[in-house]
Parts: sequence; structure tokens; C-alpha cells
Amino acid sequence: MPLNERDRIEILMMIGVGDRMRTQQEVCRLFHEMHPDREPVSQSTVSRIERKYRELGHVRDAPRQGRPKINENVQQDVILSALENPHCTVRQVSRDLNIGKSSVSNIFKKVKYHPYRVRLIHELAEDDFDRRTEFCEYMMDHNNQNNGFIANILFSDEATWLLFKFAEKGGVESNQ
Repeated sequence: MPLNERDRIEILMMIGVGDRMRTQQEVCRLFHEMHPDREPVSQSTVSRIERKYRELGHVRDAPRQGRPKINENVQQDVILSALENPHCTVRQVSRDLNIGKSSVSNIFKKVKYHPYRVRLIHELAEDDFDRRTEFCEYMMDHNNQNNGFIANILFSDEATWLLFKFAEKGGVESNQ
């Protein structure tokens, strides 16, 4: 089990100061006596904690590497820009807010927005009537189950994509 900051400080206090310093082996034994229910610390662990304190002046963990999280305000800006202008593309939103396209896509995915490209079809196929009927029944069922379901779908005549937000159980959420 990794040591937390309090344990590391306790080890530093066990090491001592000046002429009242203990050896690393004594600190290991003393820590184990004080915490018999825990896994004993090794001499290398005590050495590493002592060296870190001498070099940095603290025993806190260093910040983790990796990509930083997207700020909540930025997420709200992305969603609001899509609601205000459903004609804009993911690229336009990313350019306007100065964040990456994949970040915009991930934000939309997180809030269950799905980009949709409208395609014009010039003729109807044989099974189009069945699919249209099935779609109408689906929409009527969802509207009956979740009052106001259709009101939370953004439609636009000239949009390159439409936003659909489907919530899990409990109905459709609105970002207004």
C-alpha cells in the first residue's frame, strides 16, 4: 500500500534532526512497530523520502503527467455555442473556442449530442414507407414516455448537422 503524505511526514519525524538522527533501518523497524497492521516500509523507501525532502523541501507527490482535463466552463461554452448556432460544424466550434476538434467531439459525446449530416434523397425506395412508419412510432412512443421529448431536438433546414440529446432513464434533459 503506498504511503500518503502524512505517513511520509511521520517517517521524516522518526529520522530526527541533528545529533538525534536514527538510521534508515531503525526508522523501518520503528514504523513497523507503530503500524503492525500495515505492510512494512523498506530502507529504500525511507531513503527516497529523505532525499526528496532534502532536495525539494516537501514530501508531496509530484503532479501527474498526461493531458489536462477540460475546464467545466469550456464544456459549457462548447454546448452553448452548439445550441446557439446549430449550423456550425465541430471544426468551427473548435476554431472559435480555440480547442481541439477531438475535445469538442468528446464533450458532445459526454453530454450525448450526436452530429448528424442531412442528406437529400431524390427518390424513395420500396422499404422507405416501412422505415418512416417505424420512425414515427418510435418518436411517438418516446414522446409519450418522456413528455417534451420532441421539444428537445434541434432541427434546422440548412444545418450541416443536428443535435440530438437523449438522456438515460428519467427523460430528456434540457441545457436551457
